[in-house]
Amino acid sequence: MKIAIITGASSGLGEEYVKCVANGCADIDEIWAIARRVDRLEELKNHTAFPVRTISLDLSDPASYETYAALLREEQPEVGLLINASGFGKFRAVMDTPLEVNLNMVDLNCKAVMALCQLTVPYMPSGSQIINIASVAAFQPIPYINVYGATKALVLHYSRALNRELKKQGVHVMAVCPFWTKTEFFDRAV
Repeated sequence: MKIAIITGASSGLGEEYVKCVANGCADIDEIWAIARRVDRLEELKNHTAFPVRTISLDLSDPASYETYAALLREEQPEVGLLINASGFGKFRAVMDTPLEVNLNMVDLNCKAVMALCQLTVPYMPSGSQIINIASVAAFQPIPYINVYGATKALVLHYSRALNRELKKQGVHVMAVCPFWTKTEFFDRAV
């Protein structure tokens, strides 16, 4: 079975990627849609005729990586596409943002991307693709969205280097750097 795995699937870009893959990937048999919000995942599943497996994980919690790894070991899928679209940011000064929020942002925006890539690549044959969502904020320091921009700079540079590392395996990696996109991101960022 050839699958696509999409994080952040309950809203925003992740949800849109699920819809795009469901409507246009003849070589994918199933989508694994990963997000925290079970109700939103089930709603997404009910709005497509394409096979979507919903997986509720909080990727800012390192314990979720073992759950994900166990699922991969159990199912032994062929992963044709991994899209890391989960993430969040805050529009406020670093010192005005609780430390736990900033650390959580690093956990989700950076650690989860690295963990999912590293855990998934062994299941990806030549020709597979990884798309990591970075941001235009990755290209310069931006006060008042400082931590978010720094995490997205990591995603950009990590993706570019990983693309070179996986070239011999035929796995292609890209970072997508969208400009501000009207999603629920802004509801949480304020």
